[in-house]
Amino acid sequence: MIVALQVAFGLVALLGAVSTALTRDSYGKVISLGILVAGIVPFIVDRGYLDVAITVSLIAPVVTIFVLMAVRRAEA
Repeated sequence: MIVALQVAFGLVALLGAVSTALTRDSYGKVISLGILVAGIVPFIVDRGYLDVAITVSLIAPVVTIFVLMAVRRAEA
């Protein structure tokens, strides 16, 4: 992988991790986790684990929907 892309995706993953740790709002935390996943998936693909990357890409949005539904129900 190109070094500039490695740095960019690494920064995206790091930004997502820090944002997840510091965010208090539940919706913001879910968005931050999505950013974290978006930064990690290119590294999974770079190692050649395409089946794992496809699984993560399919599971992450579904889990996000369920988490948002649970958060919404807890806040109501």
